[in-house]
Amino acid sequence: MEIPLSLESSPSSPCSENNRSFQMAFKIRSSKFRHIYGSIPKKDLCYENIKITRNTHDSNFCAVNPKFLAVVTETGGGGSFLCIPLKSSGRVDPKTPHVCGHAGVVLDIKFNPFNDNIIASSSEDCTVKVWSIPEDGLKTNLSEWIVDLHGHKRRVGYIEWHPTAENILLSAGFDYKCVLWNVEQAEPVNVISCHDNTVFSMSWNQDGSLFSTSCKDKKLRVIDPRMARVAAESPVQDNLGSRAWKSVFLGDTGRVFTSFHSRFCDREIAVWDLKNMSAPMRTEGIDNSSSILLPYYDQDTKIMYLAGKGDSNIRYFEIDDESPYTHYLNSFITSDPQRGLGVMPKRGCNTERCEVMRFYKLHASKNLIEPLSMIVPRKSSVFHEDIYPPTASQIPSLSADEWISGQSRGQILMSMLDGHVTNSPKVSSAKAVQNKDSSLSQAPTITTYKAVNRPRPEGSVSTQPYAGETTANTNHRNIPASLRNIKQLSTNEEFVSIKDEPQSNGIPLEPPSPSGKSTVKKVWSPASPKSPTTNGFAGGDSDSVTHVKKVWSVPQSPATPHWLGESPPNEAELRKAYFKQLEEISSLKEQISLKDKRIRQLEEEISVLKLPIAREINVQDQSEC
Repeated sequence: MEIPLSLESSPSSPCSENNRSFQMAFKIRSSKFRHIYGSIPKKDLCYENIKITRNTHDSNFCAVNPKFLAVVTETGGGGSFLCIPLKSSGRVDPKTPHVCGHAGVVLDIKFNPFNDNIIASSSEDCTVKVWSIPEDGLKTNLSEWIVDLHGHKRRVGYIEWHPTAENILLSAGFDYKCVLWNVEQAEPVNVISCHDNTVFSMSWNQDGSLFSTSCKDKKLRVIDPRMARVAAESPVQDNLGSRAWKSVFLGDTGRVFTSFHSRFCDREIAVWDLKNMSAPMRTEGIDNSSSILLPYYDQDTKIMYLAGKGDSNIRYFEIDDESPYTHYLNSFITSDPQRGLGVMPKRGCNTERCEVMRFYKLHASKNLIEPLSMIVPRKSSVFHEDIYPPTASQIPSLSADEWISGQSRGQILMSMLDGHVTNSPKVSSAKAVQNKDSSLSQAPTITTYKAVNRPRPEGSVSTQPYAGETTANTNHRNIPASLRNIKQLSTNEEFVSIKDEPQSNGIPLEPPSPSGKSTVKKVWSPASPKSPTTNGFAGGDSDSVTHVKKVWSVPQSPATPHWLGESPPNEAELRKAYFKQLEEISSLKEQISLKDKRIRQLEEEISVLKLPIAREINVQDQSEC
């Protein structure tokens, strides 16, 4: 029986209403990234014969940028990683030089987002080191670091560079602390000790004013790094299991994405709103696999990629501002499991192939690194603005000192078409540092002496002992003068014998005490004058007792030592003095540059004046002959 045309086309008929409701119920959400697919290159574009580390740590073990590919390798003693030019694909020579300066296994590596030749590494030896890779790659093993950062008491598991400020690095150790470093000055800015257990992940927001952490105590925290305090915190999540879980900031939306295992060993994802951290906005189950899900967020396309350690697939979701906030797109499945993934910055993707993301897959069962390109299918190879919005450039928005002083600024973006800068973000003051006194909630803490690794020429520092000084006590004078002006970091709690005192490069952290009593509180001041009896310290007895931990303190003058009952300056005064010194240093640098310029001008004038005089002398000599 046929349906009458009038009944079928009638807008008030029940058939048309059912048809309309059926279409609304099964309406397909439109998305330009729905058909993203993965592409595996030919074998000659892969990297073979690389002994990838077998460590079970849950970091990526790989870092990549448009110039270099770095991967942590398996070594017999100490720790090393391989760093080769990106174009050196194919079979890698087993004798390829490594970066091998750590005393323990390397746990994480990250390239500087503003300098492709700078890479940082963290290790089980409790240190973070910064390395400089030559432009044409390594010719010999690199063991000379640029900066060596000591501050953690246990192994350092994760590091993250600041997204907008230059030379700011964040590290998380298994001592439950996160340390914020000023790499330029080789000193800590702040120590965040708000965690009660192991930190599993760290993630900066888009302008670097906050960062999120996931912790073993089952709490998600959003932390203000300059004030070293928690800005937002979730309650204990009882539905979380005991495995490691990860958190990622979703750009500048004020939301955080987490991936975790539930109590029933199901893998789930959740989206949190910073304005209300009492419960997640959305929770979605993935599967019941046992591997840890590692999230990779592309803030340009708003796509979240999920890859599990030991899995052979990569899922991707589109993040939306409206409920349900996450939309499953597709998954890319391969036959081999992955140990980790390195992510190429967006500026290194190939726009002619419509490549929106490129991973470097570390095979778990082979000595192979395989590039995986995520491609949006398009008929034309011309530049598509809809899938390539302006992305983060290599230009830092702020210097380290500007960011530390309280300024915040968004990322400087560049066009993927020709590389020109597309914006000029405004500078704003962070809410956490709007106090007039610029006070810190906690003083930085460090337990070892840190220094910039710059070798000094022989004979530049006298090694002859003073009167009454033994040869063993002259090591402290080998510190470069520029480093003696770095602020000392200490606490006044522990006192140990100087023979058992930890040292860095053979340099005692504290001077000997004159009386040998552990009840006297003293601070080493490098600016104190030397004398034949004190040797520039507070005392001269080598068998005395001294304390180890140090607190951030300005050098003391001889007229106002700590032990004469003077009240020490508070943190606000220290901070003001610190930034005042920075201004004086910058002005002195400008004066020095002007004087150097004037010296060069005078040298040129002298050389010009010497020419006619030399000619006259030559003429006279010829006439006499």
